[in-house]
Amino acid sequence: MQEFFMDYGLYLLVGLLVVIALVFLLSGRGKAEQPVEPAAPVEPASPPAPTPFVDPIIAAPVAATPPIAEPVVTVPAAPVEPVVEAVPEPAPVESAPAPLLSSPVVATVDDGEDDLLRLKGVGPKLKALLIELGVTRYVQIAGWTDADIAAIDAKLGNFRGRPVRDQWVDQAKYLAAGDIAGFEAKYGKI
Repeated sequence: MQEFFMDYGLYLLVGLLVVIALVFLLSGRGKAEQPVEPAAPVEPASPPAPTPFVDPIIAAPVAATPPIAEPVVTVPAAPVEPVVEAVPEPAPVESAPAPLLSSPVVATVDDGEDDLLRLKGVGPKLKALLIELGVTRYVQIAGWTDADIAAIDAKLGNFRGRPVRDQWVDQAKYLAAGDIAGFEAKYGKI
């Protein structure tokens, strides 16, 4: 029996739906052909009683008092001569790009760069952003104070919150000291 329904179940379902639709359509025709008889004769309603006419009360118009304008006396001013001062032209100033933060931890940069990608949570885009901000060494990150973290964090855009969440300062302390075993024990393989 189960095989029968497995093989022909869809056809049986379609056939059943067709039968239900035909019964529904044919049952509606019989009712439309029968005349509808009113239940009770409808008597015309008597017109409503007329309402008495009431004169509308009209308020007396209020006369608006025109505003009193006082005459304005203008006194011609003495002509003023423009004062032209000689402005010295600024001398061209050559300036080296200043570090973005005034913290000495960020400002101290040695000749080389550390591979910031070794920090957990730092990818290529974040590395480029940190280098743009002047952060290139583990020693810099390891020496960050809470104020430094807040200043860097404000400039990270979509990466905001990562220094604290990924514990960059602690990671950088291990890597700056060269303690790879301690780093891997706490944060996993590099």
